[in-house]
Amino acid sequence: MRRAAVVAGAALVLLGPAAGTHPAAGAPAVPGGSWGTAREVPGIAPLQQSPANAQIGVVSCASAGNCSAGGYHVESSGFQAMVVSQVHGTWGRPRLVPGIAALDPGGFAYVNSMSCASAGNCSAGGSYEFATQLFVVTQVHGTWGKAIEIPGLAALNRGGNAQMGALSCGSAGNCTAGGYYLRSSSGFEQAFLVSQVRGTWGKARQVPGLAALEHGGIAETDSVSCASAGNCSAGGWYQNGTGPSRIETAFVVSEVRGTWGKATQVPGLAALNKGGVAEIFSVSCASAGNCSAGGPYEDGSPRAQAFVVSQVHGTWGKAIEVPGTAALNKGNSTGTEHVSCASAGNCSAGGGYLESSSGPSQMFVVSEVNGRWGKAIEIPGTAALNRGGNADISSVSCASAGNCTAGGAYADRSGNFQAFVVSEVNGRWGKAIEVPGTAALNRGADAGVFSVSCASAGNCTAGGAYADSSGKQEGFVVSEVHGTWGKAREVPAPPP
Repeated sequence: MRRAAVVAGAALVLLGPAAGTHPAAGAPAVPGGSWGTAREVPGIAPLQQSPANAQIGVVSCASAGNCSAGGYHVESSGFQAMVVSQVHGTWGRPRLVPGIAALDPGGFAYVNSMSCASAGNCSAGGSYEFATQLFVVTQVHGTWGKAIEIPGLAALNRGGNAQMGALSCGSAGNCTAGGYYLRSSSGFEQAFLVSQVRGTWGKARQVPGLAALEHGGIAETDSVSCASAGNCSAGGWYQNGTGPSRIETAFVVSEVRGTWGKATQVPGLAALNKGGVAEIFSVSCASAGNCSAGGPYEDGSPRAQAFVVSQVHGTWGKAIEVPGTAALNKGNSTGTEHVSCASAGNCSAGGGYLESSSGPSQMFVVSEVNGRWGKAIEIPGTAALNRGGNADISSVSCASAGNCTAGGAYADRSGNFQAFVVSEVNGRWGKAIEVPGTAALNRGADAGVFSVSCASAGNCTAGGAYADSSGKQEGFVVSEVHGTWGKAREVPAPPP
């Protein structure tokens, strides 16, 4: 039900324009700022093999102009995990994740999760050894330490198949990650959580309480959000039983002052989930005990529908169908894919839906204001862009109440995939636009935004990928400073 967001590519960085410059004439306006022209980052290409592959696919911004990004690039020894940081608006040189070569002699490692609690203080995670094992790595005061295998995971992951679902930091050195592992070669996937406390990662453990819920089935942690050190929430899904009677439903679990409670089924979801398939794709916590989450469920038809659920002062309320999606979802397939909360009770979410049983697929956004969810709307401007009828929203980030940015991909009239961004300013969503400059780059007709992070209103970074004329995937990141998007600057290749 969920599209993978691991994208190959060479890095791009878009920075603000030089003083006194202005956006190019005719460039479409974006509320809160304008987008500059994307350009391939010099310096990556010499490292790449043929076919070339590199990626900057995940971004996190702690404050305006202070972000980190991660992914991988291909060198002679294989796929290697890579990180790069922006300091005071200037992107430094990307580098291999320190210590990853010692963990990954097979040459297949990538970063797919990252969270920055403050400028220069981030944690990241990902996979190595062809996605069989997981690592975490921490940046302290701007310096990346050595990657380590997640403590305790090897003892759990006896089946040799693990995936990082998400990572979130409540403060510098205090983070939580989650995902799944395979308990035996013939066993099922199990959901785990692992926490970092004052800079030290503890041991991975199965999500508390899930064993009593899933009764021999499978489970995954798909999203984690930490509002402060030791105060986090996570969500995912589990399968209760096996065979024709099995039911897949969503769970939430919360950590309070460093202690994890037991996972519970999302309240109210059983009444909605008559089709027996429900998941949480995204969790976002604005403050301790005040979170929102969302995903898809199946009604009795069965048709896929979108839900949201909110936690207030530590108590999860009942899941509800996203208001307005029933009117949009004529094709009987929709779901909430991304949620971001700027403050308690003030969140935005996005997802997709079908206009008819045979499509086209479109995208919606919906906002919660003072604890009440409004009606979902089709993302303004996407009807004019999405002539190919195949669109997906990949990320939402809210810097403050009513000030959010989202990004994803759509198919143009030729069926080529293009990248888009759209911004909400003071509670009003503007029109989606193609990421400027990607049309010239995207000769291989496969572009999209995969990650957005907003440090403050008008200060965001988005990352994604496009295909060049030979079909090779190449990545980009785009930085906004005080509402203005500017010229590209080179990010040199990481040293070998």
